[in-house]
Amino acid sequence: MSKKADGRTARRDRNSEAVLDTVHEMFVEGNFAPAVEEVAVRSGVSLRSVYRYFEDTEDLLRRAIERRVEVVGDLYALESLGEGGREQRIRSLVDQRLQLHAKLAPTIRAAMLRSSDSPLIAEQVRARRRLLADQVAAHFEPELALLDRSRRVELATCIDALCSFESMELMRVRAGLSPSRTRRALEDGVAALLGGVDQK
Repeated sequence: MSKKADGRTARRDRNSEAVLDTVHEMFVEGNFAPAVEEVAVRSGVSLRSVYRYFEDTEDLLRRAIERRVEVVGDLYALESLGEGGREQRIRSLVDQRLQLHAKLAPTIRAAMLRSSDSPLIAEQVRARRRLLADQVAAHFEPELALLDRSRRVELATCIDALCSFESMELMRVRAGLSPSRTRRALEDGVAALLGGVDQK
């Protein structure tokens, strides 16, 4: 590849990243459906170039969401999955969900809002939900294994729902709870859900 071609590729990559970073900034500001024209102006990339890099608005928003998730994607990994005593596992689950909300809230809000109009974004949302639900089932397998199948599904679903993004939004944003109070509420809630398992 010639130096000229290399230069064009590098410029395209820089411009694409500038555009995607701008979209993320707009997500943070609460604009979850930014106009391509506005993105072009704010990023300093020409409108013509933006349309060269991205097929349409859906492609632009989808890739902005993907890029942000990739940047902090390691937060979706639950360290020491299934390891430790019950209290330790509760803490590690709550830690992960609080971190996801702290680092990805604007992107997740945008993805959820756009999912009704975009099958590709909707699938991204579903995939992340499945990942987190599967983590709960694996993380609390010692307790869940003591239950029959229907009760096991119910309990895992309740734990996942309690620690969901929507719950974080309710506690942190709508109720205005501090991180420490939110942590306490979540840890107490999960502990209460698991509390009677040994007697089942």
